[in-house]
Amino acid sequence: MKKIAVIMSALCVLLSPAISLATNPEQDLKDFRNEYASRFPDVPFADFINGVYAIDKASREQWESMEEFPPYEIYIDKGEKLFNTPFKNGKSYADCFPKAKQGIKQNYPYFDTTRKEVITLEMAINECRKNNGEEPLKYGTGTITHIEAWLAYKSRGKKINVKIPNADALKWYERGKTHFYTKRGQLNMACADCHIKYSGHLIRADILGPALGHTSHFPTYRSDWTASGDGMGSLHRRYDGCNQQVRAKAFPMQSEEYRSLEYFETYMSNGLVLNGPGSRK
Repeated sequence: MKKIAVIMSALCVLLSPAISLATNPEQDLKDFRNEYASRFPDVPFADFINGVYAIDKASREQWESMEEFPPYEIYIDKGEKLFNTPFKNGKSYADCFPKAKQGIKQNYPYFDTTRKEVITLEMAINECRKNNGEEPLKYGTGTITHIEAWLAYKSRGKKINVKIPNADALKWYERGKTHFYTKRGQLNMACADCHIKYSGHLIRADILGPALGHTSHFPTYRSDWTASGDGMGSLHRRYDGCNQQVRAKAFPMQSEEYRSLEYFETYMSNGLVLNGPGSRK
């Protein structure tokens, strides 16, 4: 028994640092930032909201040229019109989001301490519709991303500041963190492989962007999405694409898996500002 007790005591000593690190988001955030500061020492912290355009000069020049006539501009206008269109009961999205014109996207995702779950902006938009007797919108693309595009535009320049208020929220954060670092699919790749380990490297003809600032510019217009729609897509649509690329089964949009991943990733971008909607290749 004494031998077993000694072994268990030793294991506790060995495991304690790992457990401490696993439940310390503030330290995770410092380590995350330091990783990119080390990998890209010439890139200012604030510039990581521009994704791959922060780390590749040639790509940035093409992007800046495209931004003179941004392809997402029409969807901002559509989103504003949709936001202000009354529901059948005479109310509108403004009744659910009274501070939308001042910018609200920086408040999402957040952990609802009553419901004990992470609430995303797309989820809140559909809940607003349901509460007013309207059918929910399809997630990931189309009308819901147009509304989100306008809301994102009104929040440009607002600082990301995701909070983890209690132990229940920490569980969601940890779930997202685990998802980010877990390898999956036939290609056995993790989010961290592409967007930390190999960020800045070529994959076929594309340069892999950093995860730091990844959530800041969504919803996003992507040229390779135009074949199956209007080109606008949400962060969860991008998660779907990543799963497909590594030949892994995708999760439903707004599933707990994707919401926890968004929660973790957005926390990792705390201190940066929003610049959505964005445009990417």
